[in-house]
Amino acid sequence: MSVNGHAAESRPSLSARGFLRPRVLAFVGLLILIVLVANSCQNSQVRFNQQQAIALARQQVDFEPTRTQIRLVRQGIQSRPIWAVSLSVPTGPEQFDRLAVVRIDANRGEVVSIATQSTPTPAP
Repeated sequence: MSVNGHAAESRPSLSARGFLRPRVLAFVGLLILIVLVANSCQNSQVRFNQQQAIALARQQVDFEPTRTQIRLVRQGIQSRPIWAVSLSVPTGPEQFDRLAVVRIDANRGEVVSIATQSTPTPAP
């Protein structure tokens, strides 16, 4: 009982409240970190395989390649996986009649960019 006849309230002491606040902040911070890491891991997965990337890249060009090369590269701060598919018609060492590089997001299967190059035809 308190001095004025009422039951004493069970409040945490000032030191207990001061101790709980950092714990709550640490817990909230940990939750935010877990969400960020999970999102980053989700975005860095390779869901679109090599064969799918080659098939999609071939649909993006207007020639029939005789040589195909593919490599997985990671770009950006979050290391986003990108398939870089090179499609070409070589005419000799280091020379190409047609050349295209199609970059495909390996997580979503979307074309990121297409770069093409053709050998100029000589003037008559």
